[in-house]
Amino acid sequence: MSGNDFPEAGIRRPLDGILVVAVEQAVAAPFATRQLADLGARVIKVERPGAGDFARGYDRTVHGESSYFVWLNRGKESVELDLKQPGDRRVLDAIIGRADVFVQNLVPGAAERAGLDAGTLRAARPELVHCAISGYGPEGPYRAKKAYDLLLQCETGLVLSTGTPETPAKAGFSVADIATGMYAYSGILTALYDRDHTGRGASLHVAMIDALGEWMSQPAYFSRYGAEPPRRTAAKHPSISPYGPYRTADGTVFLGVQNDREWQRLCREVLKQPALLDDPRFGGNPDRVAHDRELAALLERAFAAHTSAEVVDLLEAAGIANALLRTPEELTRHPQLVARDRFRAVPLPTGTMEAMLPPVMSDAWEPAMGAVPPLGAHTAAVRAEFGGPGTGAEAR
Repeated sequence: MSGNDFPEAGIRRPLDGILVVAVEQAVAAPFATRQLADLGARVIKVERPGAGDFARGYDRTVHGESSYFVWLNRGKESVELDLKQPGDRRVLDAIIGRADVFVQNLVPGAAERAGLDAGTLRAARPELVHCAISGYGPEGPYRAKKAYDLLLQCETGLVLSTGTPETPAKAGFSVADIATGMYAYSGILTALYDRDHTGRGASLHVAMIDALGEWMSQPAYFSRYGAEPPRRTAAKHPSISPYGPYRTADGTVFLGVQNDREWQRLCREVLKQPALLDDPRFGGNPDRVAHDRELAALLERAFAAHTSAEVVDLLEAAGIANALLRTPEELTRHPQLVARDRFRAVPLPTGTMEAMLPPVMSDAWEPAMGAVPPLGAHTAAVRAEFGGPGTGAEAR
């Protein structure tokens, strides 16, 4: 599927006709609404006048734009509104009056003070899908506590499950925000589907502690019911062996052995040491985990005579899962992604970038992959469409 398979004019996308208004910033909510925009929804992003979403200032690495902002905000309309000004608030209320979806991730209590909470908005429009995103949920002792990605990684046990035995570590990307944005996105889609059957919208709330807590459930259950602390094993697997990085003559290869059949093939076809199959230290996976250091040394002695490319060839021939260690930059030119045409040109305020397509492929549509908006680029047009007389600067 290439960018030319679907002519832009007249193309149908699943969320055509859906209007989303987002009072959002940073990562979690923008990630959810960007995915709605990719599916054809019209997303009006409300930003603070003069400053905008603070993620615009996180860095300046993509042709002078923030890598966070260009990732999270393509295909949206940027509208500057000061919600404390009566004229601007009337514009927002008019947009909400026509919207199908409202999304907000304001600081705890701000939506209620501004009358943007689900109870207030859906009392006037029961068909509205309202999605609120918070750190810790609407009740409980942490309900008013500020929440950022690293802090949720700490609170959910992720940091103490990652790293080395000596040094806990955070994940290298915004995993709490991404988990939350994914659940908000899927929840909104579910609510829109349900509305088609009932005519009623929904009040959704997605808490970061719940989203990342779901993703942390396996290590949490392992620790609680196994009565032992997390196993921090750097890039190794805590409960499978051999699984992880192994040095070669010129670098590192990652491999994973999931069952005894693969272990047998590794010994016979890759290591050329079938006698290892009778070694009690490596008889089953629990034995191999218990003797992982000895096993790793054995593998690395065998791999020392081969380059990484040669080891990969041996592993492939034996049907053993493997990978090379690549940098994040190398992902943007990964041979598999390039061969599958998984990038599209996306306009920026300062140029053009190559952005990766969303993971779900369809034979019926291609994602919109719209432009990343400059701050306030759509303010005048949206004011004219939704404001009417008596709004805007002259009404302040």
